[in-house]
Amino acid sequence: MTEQSASGMEHRVCRRLPAALCRPCERFMNSTPSIITTDAAGTAWIRMRFKKNKVWVEADTDGRPIQKDGRVRIKYQLDQPHEYRVKLQTVRGLDEPPPEVPHPPARRSPEPIAPQAGETEANTVHIYTDGASSGNPGPSGVGVVLTCDGKRKEISEYIGVATNNIAELTAIQKGLAAVRNRCLPVRVYTDSSYAYGVLALNWKPKKNLDLIAAIRRSMSAFPRLTLVKVPGHKGVVENERADELATSSIRKAGGS
Repeated sequence: MTEQSASGMEHRVCRRLPAALCRPCERFMNSTPSIITTDAAGTAWIRMRFKKNKVWVEADTDGRPIQKDGRVRIKYQLDQPHEYRVKLQTVRGLDEPPPEVPHPPARRSPEPIAPQAGETEANTVHIYTDGASSGNPGPSGVGVVLTCDGKRKEISEYIGVATNNIAELTAIQKGLAAVRNRCLPVRVYTDSSYAYGVLALNWKPKKNLDLIAAIRRSMSAFPRLTLVKVPGHKGVVENERADELATSSIRKAGGS
């Protein structure tokens, strides 16, 4: 059975898969039939799910993911050049429930960060930042939580289609722009190793050069600014809230 898409690409409904599959592929046999899309180069792609995102997985003409060394090739958007190789067991059918993940052992709350000279909790601006992307690139948003002397401000903003790294950097940029008194001690928190590396460890970036340069200029305007790397999704309350603000901005915009 074939059908024609608006873009003119051929779609074929894969009603069953051959029985002689390697063990990692067996679970796909009971999934809802998927649509095989053939791109302009003649490569077949099948719609599946990777983590929380719908992706295209390179497939053979029978609808089986093509694997090499236990990995498959995926794309978030067929018309974009970005592609990735991921482990076969990390992709699943659209209707297949995610694998059960054992609960990690309980962790202690992070140790409080000691204030530096001249800082007190009363006069320090704390900026928790996070960026989210539904696809990489894909619909993206930023979340920021600012606190100072009992006052609080939250930012949740959709920024359009971007990479996750751009979203993380933009969250920092938005947080700094929201501070009115630049003479106060400022602490910026990020769970992004990339953002922390290019802004605090002098990594030499190959992409996002204009954005990174703009953030560095903003940071230089604060005489007492500290960038702090925090662990992601490890119970840091305001960091978790920043993540919620970022992801909710994407949902509200209809991005995922």
